[in-house]
Amino acid sequence: MSTIIRTGICSYGMSGKLFHAPFIEAHPGFELTAIVERSKDESRKKYPHSKLYRSVNELLGDKTIELIIVNTPVQTHYDYARQAMLNGKNVIVEKPFTVSSREAEELTAIAREKNVSLFVYQNRRYDGDYNAVKEVLKKNLLGEIKEVEIRFDRFRPELSGKLHKETKIPGAGTTYDLGAHLIDQSLQLFGWPQALFADLMAMRDGSPVDDYFEILLYYPSFRVRLKGSCFVKQPVAEFIFHGSKGSFLQQRSDAQEQQLLKDVIPSQQSWCPPPPEPDGLLVTEKDGKTIREALTSTPGNYMGYFDDVYKTLTKQAPNPVPGEDGIKIMRILEATLLSSAEKRIINL
Repeated sequence: MSTIIRTGICSYGMSGKLFHAPFIEAHPGFELTAIVERSKDESRKKYPHSKLYRSVNELLGDKTIELIIVNTPVQTHYDYARQAMLNGKNVIVEKPFTVSSREAEELTAIAREKNVSLFVYQNRRYDGDYNAVKEVLKKNLLGEIKEVEIRFDRFRPELSGKLHKETKIPGAGTTYDLGAHLIDQSLQLFGWPQALFADLMAMRDGSPVDDYFEILLYYPSFRVRLKGSCFVKQPVAEFIFHGSKGSFLQQRSDAQEQQLLKDVIPSQQSWCPPPPEPDGLLVTEKDGKTIREALTSTPGNYMGYFDDVYKTLTKQAPNPVPGEDGIKIMRILEATLLSSAEKRIINL
């Protein structure tokens, strides 16, 4: 593996434009070697030095590329990632990782067999609001955790027209799209649950797939509730933690996506402004007194993910989000679908 990682991106939609190309371009350890656009030439405006391919197969055939970013519709993740690894490429696979745990397991096995690195793109681990939650838990400011709610809401009452997300096919729907983030965050914070119960629903008129979900994760001494809806016009606290000593409410305030939409160039240093006002509320006990403290989160940085990927590829650090993490998320998602369909608790 060279010290400059030659990288190809499989798609130049929103994911490629915002969450991958700017970071690969800005990180000194990567070279943005090639981008796939089937018919458009939009990538030429910002990245004229990169190669333009018209198909993923052309990209996979480029023997100079060492890292492939599979950011195409989830229904294609397994096939493209499999082909890339069989060709000796390292691979980053967008979330949701695959459409089934079987596919996730097979990709992870291929990575081991071919001695290549397989990364799942769980960028929300690098959000400022999530890091604020981790810091409160690390300091044990809430005591013993009793109840947790993590939400990812939007106000999108109309269908988007994206067939891979809103057609009744495997991997479609809000639970796979946004639930994958919340499941990953919960697993990182609390580990594997004992059981779950889930309720999924299509709320929008004419929607063939779920656009609302509620997943209740059972742990021995507490519960974690994961929720997402497309009908939340007024945001609420999207991280709610209650413990034996107090409570913590954190807004989903990370502004990286908004900054990237404004063409702000990311960097390894802090490049995103902090929230303009406090975005967290801590209520806890200290020296027998109740303390209420407004907190402001530190900006997150998705460059941390790509830097961790680079360190893995150059043998400096372990994989930040290996295929095994993706397998766990897929198993929870499958249990969620089963629980909602059969209206019962699923033991894990």
